[in-house]
Amino acid sequence: MSPLTLRQALVRRRYLLGAWPWRAALYLLSSVPAGLVLLLSVVLLAVTGAALTPVLVGLPLLLTLVLIGIPVAAVERRRLRLIDPVRLGDPHRAPERAGLAAWLRTRLREPATWREFGYTVLFAGVLWPLEALLAGGVLAVCGALSATPVVMAAVTGGGEVRVLKLYLADTYPQAFAVALLGVALLPLSAYPLGWAAVGRAALTRVLLPSEPGGLDARIEELGRSRMRLVDAFEAERRRIERDLHDGAQQRLVALSMTLGLARLESPAEPLGGLLARAHDEAGAALVEIRELIRGIHPRVLTDRGLAAAVEDVADRSVVPVDVDLPLPRLPQPVESAVYFAVCEALANVARHSGASRARVTGRADGGRLTVEVRDDGNGGAATGGGTGLQGVADRLSVLDGRLLLSSPPGGPTVLRLDVPRAPAHPAE
Repeated sequence: MSPLTLRQALVRRRYLLGAWPWRAALYLLSSVPAGLVLLLSVVLLAVTGAALTPVLVGLPLLLTLVLIGIPVAAVERRRLRLIDPVRLGDPHRAPERAGLAAWLRTRLREPATWREFGYTVLFAGVLWPLEALLAGGVLAVCGALSATPVVMAAVTGGGEVRVLKLYLADTYPQAFAVALLGVALLPLSAYPLGWAAVGRAALTRVLLPSEPGGLDARIEELGRSRMRLVDAFEAERRRIERDLHDGAQQRLVALSMTLGLARLESPAEPLGGLLARAHDEAGAALVEIRELIRGIHPRVLTDRGLAAAVEDVADRSVVPVDVDLPLPRLPQPVESAVYFAVCEALANVARHSGASRARVTGRADGGRLTVEVRDDGNGGAATGGGTGLQGVADRLSVLDGRLLLSSPPGGPTVLRLDVPRAPAHPAE
């Protein structure tokens, strides 16, 4: 069941018996001190910053003035929950890097920052005086009427009292009648104050930016969660590779050496034949587990980077491959994604293309990495058809990368990988 809001409470019979009238009054009246402090801060920052700008001292003050809307909006979102429990989400996204410079650059580029600054100026100059006039006026009228007998007894000594400069009360019965009127108006005034608070809250929701239905934040979090899954997957691949390399492979090496030493003893048949066959099987298993380890996550990729790992794959390819990858070290997710994409492309060249030669080239320009795999085969490749290229495209999309394929019938086939040099949605 959704939480009750002030708008819903106003149309219920028990509105006056609950805390909603007091919460509405508190919402309106709390704007007065906050708006007064904000007005003084905005004027002081604007005047001082403009005056000191020629000597550059005022620039930080003007920057503070622009950014003052961020904490003001955060306070307003919390204050809004006095009368509306539905949360108004924070529209700001996390900076891509740590540090003050990255935070400032992110905030100044966001439209939300400028909308919050505009709301701050409107709040400081227009909204809080209107709220003070409305709420203060209602409470002042009810309070003045209710205090008429007290004023007559304490100030005029039982003489006449002019009520709100509209009515002259010169006897105690008249004064108490006016006081009863003030007491009766107080609960009635709770309704206009409540609707005024509802209107003020609606204006806040319109003016303050928020997550558009939570969509932007969910998209951002989806990208981050996909990146976290990729990182976890890569970490698990490295763990499996390390366990196989340091565990099963070493045991097979030891077994193969032991069987080799046993063969040197030249035992008589049939034991000698069995030892030779076991030695050969151990050697074959060792070759297979080395290929398995290389396919899970090659050690050369971790130790020496993408260029060396691709050269290692090219050396083992049945089709001659030329490699030209003058690349620096890149983030681990980028290197892994591009490496396995190149492996898939070269495997397709060997299995399906009928090519006599292939070439892998790459460059890192600006913030993007481009790697191209070209062969002189028959062409006709597609991202479907069981070639595994669709999986490559999906993996690159996690990094906001693209796979471009050109493979007309008769060839040549050109597969281009275009990815950012840094992940678009860092996991942390």
